[in-house]
Order: sequence, then structure tokens, then C-alpha cells
Amino acid sequence: MNVLEVLQSTSAYFKKRDIESPRLNAEHLLAHVLGRKRIELYLDFERPLSEPELAPLRELVRRRGQGEPLQHLLGTVEFADHVFVSDKRALIPRPETEQLVEYLCDLAWTENPRILDVGTGSGVIVLSLAARFPSAELHAVDLSPDALALARENADRLGIADRIHFMQGHLLEAIEGTFDLIVANLPYVAASEAAQLAPEVRHDPPVALFGGAAGDELLRELIATAPPYLRPGGLLALEIGVDQQNALCDFLEAKNYHDICSKKDYAGTPRFLFARYG
Repeated sequence: MNVLEVLQSTSAYFKKRDIESPRLNAEHLLAHVLGRKRIELYLDFERPLSEPELAPLRELVRRRGQGEPLQHLLGTVEFADHVFVSDKRALIPRPETEQLVEYLCDLAWTENPRILDVGTGSGVIVLSLAARFPSAELHAVDLSPDALALARENADRLGIADRIHFMQGHLLEAIEGTFDLIVANLPYVAASEAAQLAPEVRHDPPVALFGGAAGDELLRELIATAPPYLRPGGLLALEIGVDQQNALCDFLEAKNYHDICSKKDYAGTPRFLFARYG
């Protein structure tokens, strides 16, 4: 079989298995096996593939067809113009979170902002902000030692490990000082929704997915405890779940935040909350 035939047959298999974007998945996996860029496949459609090349591809295709995330199979994920290691130690970064970083980068900041990423996971938020704000003082905290190890690995890959202060702890319990920005993509899925999640999502660590019985418990805890850690006029930026906007906006107002606003993700869903304190 040549490259084009393999892509066609793999795409058809993924389509039968209800894999989203079957052709794109097939291209990523074949490019990964061949050690090529995906775009280079289009220049080599007629190239025949040998059995030593097809064997590892078959195994990856089988695992993908069973719902294992593409990012875990590739071992990396593209996020905000960088490539990060991605595996079962932390939540796979989503395009929505990339949009949150874009919103934050568009805001006006002081010359040397002090930034805290709560629930940093693989570190993609704080590391992307580090790349955009070279003079910022950056801190990141996560409850999971495995996630922190992955975040440090990603920081090393980008050559900026010395710029990030990583800490282990629950929300703000290990934090000292005040910040211009506290940003968080915390677990916000209700425990009762576990069975409704896509197979790929179930490969994420449960601690990174489920925020409690209602889903927004951790978000509310952070909102309630963040004010002493925000500088006057400091910004709290949150990624939230579907249908959580109104209740959390009311909660922010009850906790004396101001300039409260929400923004939508690429799908038009209210996904981000921004609020200032002091």
C-alpha cells in the first residue's frame, strides 16, 4: 500500500469507529510513524510503505480506534504556537484554553506583572504566558505531583524552567504574596456526568476533570479565597463549564468582585469569566 491508500483506509476505519476528524487523525499518526511533517505526506502520496513502517502504525490505529487520545499516542500537543509533552499525567490542553491565553495576552499589563496559574496541569497556560511576557514573574501550583513533573518537563523543553516557580498544593494554600493575575482552568465537570464524557476525555486524570457533585465547587472555593492574593484591581480569570456562567457571576458579585464579564469560546459557549477585586 502507498501513503494515499493507507490514509484512505485508516480514515475509513476511524469513521466507522466514530472518531472525530478521521482523516486528520490518520495523517497525524502516519506522519508520526514516518517521522515526517503532516504536510509532507501530500508530496509523497505514491510512496509505497514497508511492513516495518506499517506495523507500528497498525498498533497506533488500533489504540486510537479504542478511544485513546491522539495526543497521548503522539506524545505531544500543539498549544499557542508551542509544542508541549502531553500524557496521562495531566489534562490534555483544549483549544478553549488556548483561547483563554489569547484573551489574556490582549489585555494591558504592568511592565513586570506577577502571575499565578492555579491548577497548572501540564503547564501550558503559565508557559505560554511566559513566552508572551518575558519580564513577568510567574508562579504555578497544582495538587498533583505527576502534573507538576510534566509541567516542569515542558518548562525545560522551552528553556524557561528557571522563570517559573512551581509549587504543590490545593488551590492557594501554598501561595504567598499578591498577584496582578490569577488564572485557573480548574476541574468543572459534575461527578454525575462521568458516564456522558467522550471516550477520549475519560483518559484524563479524574482529579483534573471533576469539580465535585455540582461541578463548580472548586471554582467557588477559588473565587472565595482569591481576594487576599490579588493586588488592587487584580484580575481573576477562569475557564468554566457549560451553564455555569450565571451562577458564578452572581457568586463573584456576592464576593465583592467588580468589572465582571464573560467571554465565549469558538463554539459560542460562555466559557471564560473575568473579574477584578479591590
